[in-house]
Amino acid sequence: MGFQTSVNQYPAPAVAGDFASANPRASVLPSDGVMVADTGGVTVGLFAWVSGDTVSNAGSGAPSGFIHRDHQALNFVLLDEATMVIPEGYAVTVHNQGDFWAKTLTNATVGQKVFASNTDGSIKTDAAGATVAGYTETKWSVASAASANELIKITSWV
Repeated sequence: MGFQTSVNQYPAPAVAGDFASANPRASVLPSDGVMVADTGGVTVGLFAWVSGDTVSNAGSGAPSGFIHRDHQALNFVLLDEATMVIPEGYAVTVHNQGDFWAKTLTNATVGQKVFASNTDGSIKTDAAGATVAGYTETKWSVASAASANELIKITSWV
């Protein structure tokens, strides 16, 4: 983690991928046992696509679901401070329903739709039916407002 370089007045509300409520949640069923991270791993707190039993942060069309933070990312790189990557071949749970904390790359207001990047699973927000280049509209909606590059609550229940 390195040496502390700053002190915040208030703690962060969450980390990307954390549950945002105690509401029900659901996960994608694996086709043959266990879903595993694809080549290069899968990043927690982003959207993902499932192909067979392989999970990737890149894909076409709407994503299969969202990767919840369950302390399953492992740091295999010597001297790296931290990681949110689940290594290739490790088990992954993909949630297709629930309320989660996620980092948005755009300003977000409550009620907007969540769009997932088809190349890395990152999140942008916009009005329902909008066109966001390189992103696909998901069934998820924004549940808390925030500025770009901040955490928001996203929900599939609205």
